[in-house]
Amino acid sequence: MTLNHELAWSERPEAQAAWVQLVTAMKSRMDERRYELATLAAARRLHSSYCCLAHGTILRDKFGEPVREIALDHRTAGLSEVDVAVMDFAEKVVDDANRITDADRQRLRDLGLSDADIMDVAIAAGARCFYSKTLDAMGILPDAHFNQLEPELREVLVVGRPIAER
Repeated sequence: MTLNHELAWSERPEAQAAWVQLVTAMKSRMDERRYELATLAAARRLHSSYCCLAHGTILRDKFGEPVREIALDHRTAGLSEVDVAVMDFAEKVVDDANRITDADRQRLRDLGLSDADIMDVAIAAGARCFYSKTLDAMGILPDAHFNQLEPELREVLVVGRPIAER
């Protein structure tokens, strides 16, 4: 089955190949769960239903995370202080990376992240801006199979464009 986001890139397969290469490089050294948390935080801030649904589902299925609670408010969802700080930082990247200060990075360092770990979060959030905004600019709807999610989960992950009917 070809997914809608794959169809979106049919006009520019070289750009899709570059995206795959970037994601592969990004994830090669980054903790996968952290990548998914940062990506979900960025996608929510970007109002990207497609990316919230995709990455929220991964967090739930692969890591058993309480995605509905995380999506409602990651600060009260029972996540560790590190996870909350990572998601906060990813949101700041989306909101206005120019306003991120060394104090923002120091918070992550104080929680045990290295500068390389912080860079990974920044890259994940920045890359999500590119991908989510491109899909939304092209009017790409989340795939219809997301309609099979529990209504309560679907409701908090659809933050922008609606799910395709088919």
